[in-house]
Amino acid sequence: MEVDICILGAGPGGATAALHLANAGQRCLLLDRAAFPRDKVCGDALSGKVINELRRIDQALPARFGAAPLQVPSWGIDFFAPNGRRLGIPFRPGFDKARDPAAGHIAKRIDFDNFLVEEVRRRPEIDFRENVDVARHEQLPDGRWRLSTADGKEVATAKLLLVANGAQSSFARQIAGHALEPDHHCAGLRAYYDGVTGLSPNNFIELHFIKDFLPGYLWVFPLPNGQANVGVGMLTKAVSAKKVNLRERLAEMLDTHPALKERFAGATRLGPVRGFGLPLGSKRRALSGAAYLLLGDAGSLIDPFSGEGISHAMVSGRHAADWAGRAVQAQDFSPSFLRQYDAAVYRRLGQELRLSRAMQRLLNFPTLFNFIANRAASNPTLAETLSSMFMDLDLRERLRQPSFYVKLLFGGKK
Repeated sequence: MEVDICILGAGPGGATAALHLANAGQRCLLLDRAAFPRDKVCGDALSGKVINELRRIDQALPARFGAAPLQVPSWGIDFFAPNGRRLGIPFRPGFDKARDPAAGHIAKRIDFDNFLVEEVRRRPEIDFRENVDVARHEQLPDGRWRLSTADGKEVATAKLLLVANGAQSSFARQIAGHALEPDHHCAGLRAYYDGVTGLSPNNFIELHFIKDFLPGYLWVFPLPNGQANVGVGMLTKAVSAKKVNLRERLAEMLDTHPALKERFAGATRLGPVRGFGLPLGSKRRALSGAAYLLLGDAGSLIDPFSGEGISHAMVSGRHAADWAGRAVQAQDFSPSFLRQYDAAVYRRLGQELRLSRAMQRLLNFPTLFNFIANRAASNPTLAETLSSMFMDLDLRERLRQPSFYVKLLFGGKK
């Protein structure tokens, strides 16, 4: 099979790219090694940026998703500083649940990813094939990519490859050269629980910045049917330096931490604790090369402070579809042409990633982080910025204004 565009991976990045290509009338081949619905280890929180990207695919998608029983709407964040100080920040001050649409949602990835895949299945422009594990990527003399399974069975040849097959992408490591760097990589664990008490009636997500997990945090995110996603993420470099056994420490924190032990005393864990690794966007990396583009986790685009990757994958998927369409039209798949995709993605995400990297570094100084959390209680600009790192649709305009940083440090309304 010979195609112009082949997408590897039907997660949020790959599905978004395929849907935008379909909207533009461009056919593509979308391959995934799994059959959907399939699980993906994640925190399961969906930010306002995710909702915005759904809207860019189809204006009706956010409402359709918000009405689905597979999700719960979330109205804010509870930050817990290392000193235990709680800082509750609604996504929309003075929100009215009966009137206002939710700014965020929480849904298991098995359900959210399948929601997007169901949209993919509706589109005749997308040739979607499951259970296809592409293990070999060979670039032919004419620049096309020959894709094969591990046993050598040829799957397709493509003029342009959109690589969206996740954090463990062999293509990203072996061909694009994205090496695992402990200072720009996060180790994490996730488990599902039933019967956790004290969850917010407004489904606020909880971020506990416990000293033992810095730089990183423990989270508790409410889910449908009274369940909760519970996990921890910590910089891989710190895990190694501190010789932390994350699995043991997570269990210990849930059993003994003053803010958690009573809430988990009668809770039941549903299934195993599962681990995952996240290549962070704290270092700018090349996202393209000769006839290929890297999307989402495969492009190391995960937010280094919040750990958010879904919206960044969808942003990169949208821009990948745009530049893939341009490349096909121009029949130009050269590195110099495709580098414009890198520029587009970093124009959208670059400043936010830099700010998140700075916030991540603050986690190395618990006393300073406590100070900031205390200041945020009386500093609306700082409080809103902490919230916006998870939920804002676009921080870029504020980040360009010098007055924003003055207010961030010294107080004042935005």
